[in-house]
Amino acid sequence: MMDDNSQSEATPNLEGPEVLYVQGVSNPATVGQYPPTQAIAALVLGILGLMGFSCCTAIPGLILAKSALEVAGQHPGHPDAGMAKAANVISWVSIILTIVFMLLYAVIIVFAIALSAGAENA
Repeated sequence: MMDDNSQSEATPNLEGPEVLYVQGVSNPATVGQYPPTQAIAALVLGILGLMGFSCCTAIPGLILAKSALEVAGQHPGHPDAGMAKAANVISWVSIILTIVFMLLYAVIIVFAIALSAGAENA
């Protein structure tokens, strides 16, 4: 007979450590770690784009930020999620500022050509 304090062999021991098996992970020591992202590289490239390297670094930074956001989105609580969002925003700001400055430069050139053509006619 079994009394209330005894445990049958079919009942699992709930007080022991829980083992988590993840399919596709070859090294069980890495379970619980987040996959690496390129968020730092994306942030550096975005900041370089703001500092005058324009779209030459901002576009690759945007691409890396998008991939880092994708990885961070698949793993809630990923520590690189905020950095990837910041890299995404900074890269877009850099691209937009580059386009604005290029348009401003084109307007100045057209204005200078119109002034020189007007001065020749006068």
